[in-house]
Amino acid sequence: MAIKRREFLATVGSAAGLATVGSVPALAHAAQAAASGGAPLYKQAGAAVDARVDDLLRRMTLDEKIAQMQCVWQQKAALQNPDTSFSADKAAKAHPHGMGMFARPSDRQLGAATAAGDAGETAHRGPKETADYVNAVQKWAMERTRLGIPVLMHEEALHGYVTREATSFPQAIGLASSFDPALVTKIFGVAAREMRARGANLALAPVVDVAREPRWGRIEETYGEDPHLCGVMGKAAVIGFSGETLPLAPDKVYATLKHMTGHGQPESGTNIGPANLGERTLREDFFPPFEKVIRETKIAAVMPSYNEIDGLPSHANRWLLTDVLRKEWGFKGVTVSDYMAVNELITRHHLAATPKEAALRAVKAGVDIETPDPLGYLTLAELVKENKIAVAELDAMVRRILKLKFEAGLFENPYADAAQADARTATPDAIALALEAARRSAVLLKNDKNLLPLQANKVGKMLLLGTHAKDTPIGGYSDVPRHVVSVYEGLQKEAQAQGFALAYAEGVRLTEGRVWGKDEIVFTKPEVNARLIAEAVAAAKSADTIVMVLGDNEQTAREAWADNHLGDRTSLDLIGQQNDLARAIFALNKPTVVVLLNGRPLSVNLLAERADALLECWYMGQETGHAVADLLFGRANPGGKLPVSIARDTGQLPVFYNRKPSSRRGYIDGVTTPLYPFGFGLSYTRFEIGEPRLEQARIGTGGSTRALVEVRNSGSRRGDEVVQLYIRDDVSSVTRPLLELKGFQRVTLEPGERRTLAFDIKPTDLWFYNADMQRVVEPGTFTIFAGPNSADLKKTTLTVA
Repeated sequence: MAIKRREFLATVGSAAGLATVGSVPALAHAAQAAASGGAPLYKQAGAAVDARVDDLLRRMTLDEKIAQMQCVWQQKAALQNPDTSFSADKAAKAHPHGMGMFARPSDRQLGAATAAGDAGETAHRGPKETADYVNAVQKWAMERTRLGIPVLMHEEALHGYVTREATSFPQAIGLASSFDPALVTKIFGVAAREMRARGANLALAPVVDVAREPRWGRIEETYGEDPHLCGVMGKAAVIGFSGETLPLAPDKVYATLKHMTGHGQPESGTNIGPANLGERTLREDFFPPFEKVIRETKIAAVMPSYNEIDGLPSHANRWLLTDVLRKEWGFKGVTVSDYMAVNELITRHHLAATPKEAALRAVKAGVDIETPDPLGYLTLAELVKENKIAVAELDAMVRRILKLKFEAGLFENPYADAAQADARTATPDAIALALEAARRSAVLLKNDKNLLPLQANKVGKMLLLGTHAKDTPIGGYSDVPRHVVSVYEGLQKEAQAQGFALAYAEGVRLTEGRVWGKDEIVFTKPEVNARLIAEAVAAAKSADTIVMVLGDNEQTAREAWADNHLGDRTSLDLIGQQNDLARAIFALNKPTVVVLLNGRPLSVNLLAERADALLECWYMGQETGHAVADLLFGRANPGGKLPVSIARDTGQLPVFYNRKPSSRRGYIDGVTTPLYPFGFGLSYTRFEIGEPRLEQARIGTGGSTRALVEVRNSGSRRGDEVVQLYIRDDVSSVTRPLLELKGFQRVTLEPGERRTLAFDIKPTDLWFYNADMQRVVEPGTFTIFAGPNSADLKKTTLTVA
């Protein structure tokens, strides 16, 4: 369409003096704008993304740039009407320069929270209401700000989209137990689909912290203690969220890799405690999952961790966020602060005295966006005026933010289809996947006399015990799904279908309520539990089979995000009077199965000794009851493995498997071996795993080979085995771990079936950091191990010359 001469000249004039956009003269861009009906280059969908970014950036004022580095969450109360709908008029007044990011649009909360979560007293928005809210925000941003820049909408999605009615999958540590990255990709594909249906476009997940401290309440959010497992699962999650190509597909969202780093081994096991780690430990144990995901996926964002390393909090650590993350690994995306972490440079770390000082430290380190609300970043214009931050520094950060928005297609369509949001939530395929994931995440720790699977015609009268057999915990970073199937509901359906009797007694209670976000925890009084235990024992006397549901809930192990909201523990034992109930029931000598629902690895010494069968189910998500019934009665065969070592007591900590040769000489009052080793898990069938065979037993320092491992189902049931490959550098110039996981494969085999699995061994599996902190593969011998866990292994030798 032709444009008027005056409009054309105005377009040319606005470009005058801008030199070039990328490598194309500004005059040429003006001509291109004229040819496209006068639309500026940044609004032309067919133009190159980098050129669009540069064009938009050059049109922006300093205030508009700074607005892109800010987020709104608690302050959204000032942008809403009394009915909590979004007010464009209020937003125009409060944010005249636009907004970079909006936190948790599904959250109806109005400034009540102090950190990561809320007290659960106000129901959050449902699918359509969230989509309508997002659309209102985006309409304001697109139509009532000067440049019409859309907003990034972030939400939590640790084990599914964290919002009302969305599908809830097993907690992250449970997903890690599946040892099934393809499953994880499917799960976060569903989470992305449900998020995008409501208008969200950035997930604050996955967590790839290597977790070496089970006292830490956030261990449930991780994929366990091993760098390789965390990296593989983290990569799978990112691909599920975002796909493998850009621009972002309509049913995908960006992912945020968190928390960089050292977060998973805090001093004293308390959240945000200092990570007393040297550079070698960082590079060999904590960096690898981050590096793998950054190099091998389209990861969009990285979130620094709250903690300090060697005196520097991560949000003020330029070596970490710029030298390593960007210069070494080539990360091109956005760094997003953790909630209130810039302010914690003042309040917690005492690294800065004012918000302005904190902002300066964070910007210089490389933090692009402050969340959840602007505080220090409100002072960025002052810092520019004082010549403490150059405009070019802010430009580099804003350019990264804008690029994400262009590559997500938000300039063309930032809106959700509100009419379809409800129908795209918790769909039948999503619910079926949640059930599959719950089944595959369970770990069978003990099965004396093959009590499991239960046979309906031999169960007799079943007694189900435990408060959480009815009131089902699903873990932190959860909202309320459309329906959570309790263990009681699952077994009730089973009893009706199979014709056996089912009774229930509460048995023991942990807390009076289990809302994750409530600050105060009210532990159940001992006298209440004494009465419940007595009632349970009385009921058990007439039972033939007993199933006890024990473990934790969302309050007894959780993120400690404030001094008045704690979640870490001094002990790994079962909390409260759970062991008292267990002793009383075991004394009856009835066939007893214990089902653990929990987020932290617990020192279940009594259960390991006395229970007839013990299932570690973690938090299984909304399909808990159906999955437990399927597992107990053999429709599903447990095939999960432990992604963490389970300690006998806290005195053994740290107890991670990939230890150094000089560690754990012994104690005068105990043993150094864990209660259950990393990678452990039983089955209802038996497997035989052969010695690894090398296609080439001798390679060069830059060479590769392949290990072949035969596995056979020697039992009578179809089942899954996770074959694990470990490597040890026998003699090296710096000390190396005794074992390191380098590969795993989960396979399903019919009775009598055998299969040969191939594991590639590459230089990246053999290298390490030498005394000069350079990655090298040294000549020598390497022991190659294969087996079903980190303790029961067969081996061969690889020579590198």
